[in-house]
Amino acid sequence: MDQVAGQNVRGALPAGLGQAIRRTAADITAVLDGVADTSGAVPGSRWTVGEAAAHLALANELMADLALGRERPYGDGTPQSLAAANAESLAVFGERRAAPLAAMISEQAERCADALAATDDGPAPVTPLGPMDRSVLASYLLTHMLGHGYDLARAVRRPHMIDAERVAWCVPFLLSVMPAVADGTATAGLTARYTIRLRGGGGAFGVALADGAVQVAPEPAGQPDCTILIDPVAFLLIALGRRNPWLAMARGQVFAYGRKPWLGPRFPALFVAP
Repeated sequence: MDQVAGQNVRGALPAGLGQAIRRTAADITAVLDGVADTSGAVPGSRWTVGEAAAHLALANELMADLALGRERPYGDGTPQSLAAANAESLAVFGERRAAPLAAMISEQAERCADALAATDDGPAPVTPLGPMDRSVLASYLLTHMLGHGYDLARAVRRPHMIDAERVAWCVPFLLSVMPAVADGTATAGLTARYTIRLRGGGGAFGVALADGAVQVAPEPAGQPDCTILIDPVAFLLIALGRRNPWLAMARGQVFAYGRKPWLGPRFPALFVAP
């Protein structure tokens, strides 16, 4: 496919993004197929399989409602408020069986994709992470599904569904939220320009930091201090807090070079996973 990491996806929902959403919902359904016991733990999480699947079903419903123009307050964008909203929604939603949850995940993903593809008119939906262009909301939906789909696949020991093509469709969402999820303590006093390149023709983008302020551009600009070449799947997993950056470096999935290559290992710690 063409590079989409640096593409402008404003306006009507790109066909490839809609297809990626539907494929991912189908893959999550396959992961949950035949899982009789959902009480097992999700690695690296306090949730069980049933709780993670329930959260994903509820989140897809939330995003479908937002795509349809409905107001759905859900925290204030901070990690603490989102965690509290997640806990509250799970407390009042008792379904934990795999089959009904898989059906709901798929149904609400389809509902959201259809609503986003129907029109590019109207105000930007107000999401848990702030107002978003409708195509960026679709990218958010896909990113969220891939993160939790990966968790569910690991928990039941089945192959995950993250690939380079789908990661490229996640980039518009990730770029939109990077300034908001920057760690002020980590970025304080840092002035640096990064270029992030996804291996395999996945595109590139630029990140500039100046005394705590973070600017993100869909295309690299000027001469960066540090260029990070990274495997697309590792990029998404690190961005979502699912993979240790040092482990990815040890596996040869990340390589930093340029005038100041030592800035490379510092980059992941500048942001808090959304």
